[in-house]
Order: sequence, then structure tokens, then C-alpha cells
Amino acid sequence: MDSAAPDFQPRTFSIKLWPPSDSTRLMLVERMTKNLSTESIFSRKYGLLGKEEAHENAKRIEDMCFASADEHFKTEPDGDGSSAVQLYAKETSKLMLEVLKKGPKTAAEPEAPAIDTPVEVADTVFDISGGKRAFIEAEEAKELLSPLTKPGNSYKRICFSNRSFGIGAANVAGPILESIKTQLTEVDLSDFVAGRPEDEALDVMRIFSKALAGSVLRYLNISDNALGEKGVRAFTELLKSQGDLEELYVMNDGISEEAAKALSELIPSTEKLKVLHFHNNMTGDEGAMSIAEMVKRSPNLESFRCSATRIGSDGGVALAEALGTCTGLKKLDIRDNLFGVEAGVALSKTLPKLHDLVELYLSDLNLENEGTLAITDVLKQSAPQLEILEMAGNEITAEAAKGLAECLVAMQSLKKLTLAENELKDSGAVMIAKSLQEGHPDLKELDVSTNMFQRSGARCFAQAITNKAGFVLLNINANFIPDEGIDEVKEILKGGKNSLDVLGPLDENDPEGDPEDDDEEEDGEDDADDEEKDGDNNGDSGLGSKMQDLKVEED
Repeated sequence: MDSAAPDFQPRTFSIKLWPPSDSTRLMLVERMTKNLSTESIFSRKYGLLGKEEAHENAKRIEDMCFASADEHFKTEPDGDGSSAVQLYAKETSKLMLEVLKKGPKTAAEPEAPAIDTPVEVADTVFDISGGKRAFIEAEEAKELLSPLTKPGNSYKRICFSNRSFGIGAANVAGPILESIKTQLTEVDLSDFVAGRPEDEALDVMRIFSKALAGSVLRYLNISDNALGEKGVRAFTELLKSQGDLEELYVMNDGISEEAAKALSELIPSTEKLKVLHFHNNMTGDEGAMSIAEMVKRSPNLESFRCSATRIGSDGGVALAEALGTCTGLKKLDIRDNLFGVEAGVALSKTLPKLHDLVELYLSDLNLENEGTLAITDVLKQSAPQLEILEMAGNEITAEAAKGLAECLVAMQSLKKLTLAENELKDSGAVMIAKSLQEGHPDLKELDVSTNMFQRSGARCFAQAITNKAGFVLLNINANFIPDEGIDEVKEILKGGKNSLDVLGPLDENDPEGDPEDDDEEEDGEDDADDEEKDGDNNGDSGLGSKMQDLKVEED
């Protein structure tokens, strides 16, 4: 190499994690609102917040935490913002827990009871999930669980979530739990072996399982424990003794085909089951067959969640058929699977049997127009009472808009509609918007972001919601709305009953975008794929990375 050549200095790049975008902050508020207003062990202890109160608290919490984290970020301007993000998440979780423990407001907020005034509900719930996630060993377990050893205690509900039990702590907890198991009705063992080696975690599960075997539970939560088949079988004694369960949560547990089969085999009866949640597992089609068998044996199900479980067409068909036995179902969430058109059509044959359905989550199922129309065609007849409908990310185009619009006209009870990440364009957007303009007095949220529409679609959506009292959020982000179209939307909103506050962020809108460009790009990609196949070219296509939206999970 020529010694006179200049030294090569590689360019360095830095990614700033702070501040979060407006859309990320809005998404966090929505997630907190849902968490604060969803039934949990906290709501059973302290009461359930209504949607409006939950939203008010979520907005207040986010504002406070953002301000605090932003001040922190200003002290380290050269950093990447990761510590600010951590503070943002930590403080958000902390304040959410405080709100949950405070419970809902009453018509006239009473003064806090005097210290010597007993509160019966507090005496029935034993909860150690608050604070930082921590490892627990024998000595700490003795102190922490001592209230359970007091003679005559009336604890019926226990929550050991967010504390990681080792063998020593489990050996302390085992005899204590066995001594009170006949009085227990609800047990939350979610996330209680985090960070433990597999062998130790399995032994801890067996100790808890043996101690609680024979209890008559209505609620059992064993989520977030990376169970797999080994973990499910570690709970054999407990699961085999449960014939009266009303709620079962097995989320984020690595539930594979074998684990799903084991779970289905071990629980003797699910006839009384009202809530069954399997979110975020690796179940697949074969595992879905076992879950479908459980569903068939659960005629009283009211809430079924099997989202993000890698279930394809065959498993989707099996689940759809099994759900036909659950005629009292109120909430169905099967988002983020690989159902495809065939499973969508199968689901359309089941939906007319679900007369009590109130919430339906069908986003990211690859339904396409055919599957979408099969479903909406039956929903307009069978589910006028539906309050939440989500069908984002299903490749729905303007061709299906007429049928979808007819369905929406029949759904006058809708409170939330999500059709994001489809391909409605202006022609489809106008039809959908007009279907919502008359009636729909309870509509609060409308998400039609990322749908390739321009000025006409945006204007019609604004007109559709501008005079609906109590409307909260219109999301038209990530479309191709020109600047004059944005101005027009704002004027429409200013002139109606709702203010500009209902308009979501527009940071990802592309005012110069053209929906036809997307079509040309797709055609180009198809041609490139054909050329690659013709040339038998197996070269790498390159790696892409995306910054994911900030997600805050409660500890």
C-alpha cells in the first residue's frame, strides 16, 4: 500500500434513543390505559378503573415520567438516551402500580381509613409483586411470607409474581402454602423463577406444585416462566388437581406443540373455565390442535386469547371450529398469527354462533380481501353489539371496502375501530369514513394509519368523527396526505364538537408520497424475485434493521 495514501477514518454513527416520538408516547398512553382498565389481581383487590379514569391517569403518568426523564437526559446530552429510557420505563411502572393500588374514584372520594380501621379485602389478598424484581432466598422468604403463617389468617388470593424463588426460598414457601391451600382461591405464580438455572427452576416449580396440589382454585396464572413441556409437567400435581378453574393464564411461556399437549392432558376439567389466555407462545399448528381440544371442553369461555402463537392455516381452522362451542364468548383475541384466507373463512362460519361477542381482535392474520369479506359479511348480521374491532395488517384493499363499510354501518355500538396497515387508498378510505359518519355515538378511537390514502380520505375521516361527542383519538399517521390536506383536516376538527386534541401525531405522514409508487415498487420486487429464481441466484438479500417503538412493560 502506498505509504503516502491518507489514513482511512471510518465514519461512526450514533443512535439517539431519546426523546421518543409523539406516536410512541401516544402508544404508551394507550397501552397504560388498557392495562389500568383490564381485570387483574390488583383490580380484584382494589377495584377496576373505568376507561375514562384509566385514560386520565395514563396521560398524567406519561406526562410526569416524560418530563422527569427529559430532565435527566439534559444532564447527559452526549449519551445515547438509554438511561433516560430506563428511567422513563421505571417511573411509569411505579406510578401505574400506585394508581392500581389506589383503585377507582368513588362518587365522593372518601378519606383514607384510620390506621386501626380494618379493611376486609386487604386481609384476603397477599401480594409481594411490588417493587423491583428480586431474587429471594430462604431467610428473606421466612420474613416475607410470615403473614401467611399467622393463625386464623384469611388470605384467599396470593401473588408471588416478580420475585425469583430459589430452592431455599421454595423449601420455606412449600410448607406455608400447604398449610393454607384449602383456603386459597386465586394463585399468581407468573414470573417467579426468572434468572434461575433450568434445573433449579424446575425443582422450584415442583415444590410449589406439590404444596398447592388439592387446592380448589378459580384463578391460576403461571405466565412468564419459560415453561416449555418440562415446565408444564413440573406443575403436574397442581394441574391434575384443578377441576374448578375459571381463569387460566399461560402467556409468554414457551408453549410448544409438546407443552400444549401436556397442558391439555393434565387439566382434568375446563368446563367452568371463563378466561383462557395463551398470548406470545411458540405453539404452531400442531400445538393449536391441543389448544382446540381444551377450547372444545370449555363451553363457558368468555375471554379467549391466543395471539402471537405462530399458528398457521391448519391450526387456525381447528381453533375456529372449536370456538363454535363457546357460545357465550365476549372477547376473542387471535391477533398476529398466520391464519390466511382459509382459516378466515372457517372463522366466518363460527362467528354467527357467538352472539355475546363484544371485542374482536383479528389484526395481522393475513386474511386478505377474501377472508376479510367472509368475516364482515357475517358480522353485520351477527354482531351489531360489537364494541371493539381490530383488523389491521390484513392486506385489505379498496376492493373489500364496500363490504367492510356495510358491516360497519350495522355496528352502531363500536367504541374502537382499527384498520391500520392496510391498503385502502382514497377510494376505500372514503367508503369506510362515510359508513362511520352517521350514528356510531359511542365511537372513541379510529386508527386508519398506514393506508396509502391522501387528501380525500383524510378529509372524510375528519368529517366522520368531528361531531361525535367524547371522541378521543383519530390516527391518520403514515399516509400520503399533502400539507393542504392536513390543514383541511385541522379546520374540519376545529369547526366540529371535538378540538384538535383528538388528532393523533403526524410525524410519519409523507405529504409528497404517492400510493402508485408503492405499487410500482412491489412490481419491481416481484420482477427481481423472478430474475433471481431464473438465474438460480441464492445471494444474500442484505440485512435491514428497524428501531422498534419504545415499549414499557409493568414489572
